This record gives sequence, C-alpha cells and structure tokens, in this order.
Amino acid sequence: MKQIALDIGLASVPSFANFFAGPNEAALRHLELWAGNTLRSPVPAYLWGEPGSGKTHLLKAVSETLREQGARAGWLDASVLEPPEFDDAWAAVILDECHLYTAVQQQAAFNWFVNALSSADGQPRWVLAAGNLPPADLALREDLRTRLGWGHVFELHALTEPERRAVLRREADARGVFLSDEAMDFMLTRFSRDLSSLMQLLDQLDGYALQTQRAITIPLIKAMLENE
Repeated sequence: MKQIALDIGLASVPSFANFFAGPNEAALRHLELWAGNTLRSPVPAYLWGEPGSGKTHLLKAVSETLREQGARAGWLDASVLEPPEFDDAWAAVILDECHLYTAVQQQAAFNWFVNALSSADGQPRWVLAAGNLPPADLALREDLRTRLGWGHVFELHALTEPERRAVLRREADARGVFLSDEAMDFMLTRFSRDLSSLMQLLDQLDGYALQTQRAITIPLIKAMLENE
C-alpha cells in the first residue's frame, strides 16, 4: 500500500526532550552533553543513517539549544544554494544532508570546517554534520570527506514498528487521547512512518479532535485531511 507523505500543519520545534532515542541513546547523550557544556570539546561529530532516523532532528535540537543560550550556529543543508562566508560569531558549524552537496556547497563546507577549527580568535568552533552514508562512502571531495570522518561518528537507526507504536501510545496517553489500534494501524500504513511525521500527525489529530469534539478514528483522520 502506498504511503502518503505528511505535509499538514507545523511541526513542533525539534529538541532533545522530544527526540525518542530508542537505539540512538549514545548519539543523543553525546550531543546533549556537548550542547549543555560551556567547555565544549572541539572534536567534530558526524551522524549517519537512513532517512527518518532522526539526524536532522538532532542537528536542529543542537541549533535550538545554542539559540536558547544566546549563541548562533552556521547552518548548511542541500537547500542552501549560495552558502554565506564563515562567521566568527558562530559557536558551531552544522552541516546537514552532506551526501547531497553540490561542488559549491562542498567548497563552503570545507571552508567552514577549516575556519571553525582555526578561527581568528583562537577559539575552535564545533563541527556537527550528518548524511545518509558513513564518511568513507560519501561521494565528496577527499579533503572534506576525510575531515567529516576523523571525529566522533554515530550511526543512527530508525525505530522499529513496535517502538513507533509504543511512542505513539505513550504520547497519546500523555495527552489524555484514546488512540485505538485501528486508528494507529491506519496512521502507520497510510502515512510516512518516520517518527517526526507521526508526531506531527498526532499533534494535528489531537487539535482537530478537540475542535470537532470527536474521538480519533479512521473517519476523523480522513475528515481532517479533506478539510486541509
């Protein structure tokens, strides 16, 4: 059965608190410790794994944590076609979707990486990067590829279906929402199964159920989509 990509409403801001680690506890703890420590290690970190494993969520959680501390980070992903110059005001450099970088983006990423570790004020900035492949398999220029692989490297794994079901059940219970097995089956077979999309869907369903004073059922899910 074809899955429907979810594109409704606004997702909540990615954070460490709303990241469901599952088998990715080591990566989560490493990033939490780094982001919460004023004496931050300059050793880079690279996350890799299949789509939906939580890479971008964790990168955005680091960026949001820095923002809350009054710091800024340089951000580069495949959608940034004209990357800016490195900024000494950045506390970190964050490189997402490295496996998709164009030649221009690779040049910018390499420049940011070099400047982050040897900035003018002598204070190294952290480099956090992510891609769908391990560093050794990235089709990137050699000087960038090797730099992405010399620090901490974490492989992220998508949650299994039982883990996704457990998370959905826990989140629904926390909201005081009854989520039947039939409704959950419908969500998991008709929509994108990555956890971020499922949480976004649950947010939307919760709001729509309150608005319409109805329980979350398959007809309610269909009605909500028809009214979007």
